[in-house]
Amino acid sequence: MRTISIGELRQNPSSMLDDVESGEVYVLTKHNREVARIVPSSSSATVIPPKRSGSSRTRDLPRVDLPGGMSMDQFLDELKGE
Repeated sequence: MRTISIGELRQNPSSMLDDVESGEVYVLTKHNREVARIVPSSSSATVIPPKRSGSSRTRDLPRVDLPGGMSMDQFLDELKGE
């Protein structure tokens, strides 16, 4: 991952875009603070798979009874430690 300031990007955007096209990730900074990340568009397609089409089929999931007759709110509070 490379870092580039807004000023450097303005001076030579073609070089940075060539690097991004070849797979490099850039961190864009303004006054030494990260303001954006520039990533190749093809990498995001491999990280986030496409959504499945069709129904979610939740009716096929097995039913699970809560312990001790708890309500869902009580169960979640217990999991959180409250």
